[in-house]
Amino acid sequence: MDKKLYEKELRRLQAEMVAVQQWVKRTGQRVVIVFEGRDAAGKGGIIKAITAKVSARIFRVVALPAPNDREKTQMYIQRYIKHMPAAGEVVVFDRSWYNRAGVERVMGFCTDKQADRFLKVIPGFEEEIIEDGIILLKYWLEVSSKEQEKRFKDRIKRPEKQWKLSGMDLEARRRWYAYSRARDLMMDATDTDISPWNVVRSDDKRAAHLNCISHILEQIPYEPLGESIVTLPKPDKNEAYDDKAPMKNRRYVEKLF
Repeated sequence: MDKKLYEKELRRLQAEMVAVQQWVKRTGQRVVIVFEGRDAAGKGGIIKAITAKVSARIFRVVALPAPNDREKTQMYIQRYIKHMPAAGEVVVFDRSWYNRAGVERVMGFCTDKQADRFLKVIPGFEEEIIEDGIILLKYWLEVSSKEQEKRFKDRIKRPEKQWKLSGMDLEARRRWYAYSRARDLMMDATDTDISPWNVVRSDDKRAAHLNCISHILEQIPYEPLGESIVTLPKPDKNEAYDDKAPMKNRRYVEKLF
């Protein structure tokens, strides 16, 4: 996609996301957006595009690390429930409870029996979320094998991106087809009428960003608030003094560029 066209459309959509933020705050609505997909599918980039112009106090991104020893003894879904939104919040999950159906199953961090049980009970869990009044949106970023390989190789070549590449990523690449089977099982069990999966083709990152944000906006019944008229006040002269003088002898970071 042309960069100028992308940036123009992205600015327009991000302005709409600000309107969503204001609507969520004003109405006390709760929204959960789940992003899943293979490694290098572009989850981080799309989340940054969504949240770039909104407040982190309202749009909260949750990207949980591997469970600690205590969390391993809890009910599986327990560590995710505590991150659910309160009134006037949007929670964006960069990977979610669906770890059990994906990476945990493929990498052997849980048994097939545990993964199958998860797939059996999770539609009911999501139905409860929705019936409680939360807007739940689920997105799967679908990247091709060729494009994933290209992105991994780019990470290997570029020092500033090597932190993104882990041993798990390399093993995930080797287990491409195991992940495909896990994806299919997950969607067969959890792509329901009340809580459907929305698939975003992500080989073209720019198109994926615009398509996904546009779709999110279509799913949320927000009300554009219009432009408010704000008058910028001038400094109160009754409090005036030479405020530059005290700063003359401070330690400044010298301009290098």
